[in-house]
Amino acid sequence: MVSYALSTHGIDNVIFKVADALEVPVLVLALLALAVVILELGTFAVEVRARWGRKVDLESAAADARKALLAGDLDGASRATADVARSGPMAAALSVIISHARIPGNDHRLSKALADFDFDAQRRLARTRLLVRAGPALGLMGTLIPLSPALTGLAQGNVSRLSSNLRVAFSVTVLGLLVGAIAFGLSLYRDRMYGQDLSDLEYVAAVISDPRDIPEPKSND
Repeated sequence: MVSYALSTHGIDNVIFKVADALEVPVLVLALLALAVVILELGTFAVEVRARWGRKVDLESAAADARKALLAGDLDGASRATADVARSGPMAAALSVIISHARIPGNDHRLSKALADFDFDAQRRLARTRLLVRAGPALGLMGTLIPLSPALTGLAQGNVSRLSSNLRVAFSVTVLGLLVGAIAFGLSLYRDRMYGQDLSDLEYVAAVISDPRDIPEPKSND
C-alpha cells in the first residue's frame, strides 16, 4: 500500500508539473488564436465588400459566353463572365473553364478546375473551423490550469494568489469562447458563400461546354 501510494504520488507530481508547464504556452496560443480570428474577420469583411451590391444575370452571362466560344472568341467569353467571378479563385477557375470548355475530350480539365476551386474553398474554411474547436479548448485548458495554484493559495490563506489565478482562469475562458463564437459565425457564412460560388461555376461550365450548337433563329419569311 505504501509503495502504491508513493507511486501514485509520483505520477500526480509529474502530471501537475506537465500541466503547470503548459500554462504559458496555452495562454500564448489563446492570444494567437485571437489574432488569427481577427485577421480572418478582416479578410471576411473584404470578401463581403467585394460581393456587396453585385447582381449578375448568371443565365445570360453563361449564354453569352457560350455564343462567344462557339464563334471562337475566347476574349468575348471572358468578358461575358467577368462579373460572375466574385473572388480571385473564382476568376481563376472561370479562366480555366473558358479555355478548355469547347475542346473535345477536355471534360476532365473542367472537373479538375471545379475540384481545385472547392479544395481551395475548403482550405480557407478549415482555418475558422479549426478555431471553432480550438478556441473553447484553449479557453478550458487556460481555465483549469490556474485553478490548481488558486486552490493552493486558498488552502494557504493567500488571497492575492487566489484572486490572481482566478482572474487569469476566467479571462482565458471568455477569450476562448469569443474566438469560438466568431469563428463559428465566419464558418457558417463562408460555407454558404463558397457553396454558391461553386454552384455558379458548375452552371457556367455545364452551359458553355454543352456540345449542342445553338440553333439559328427561325426566319419569319
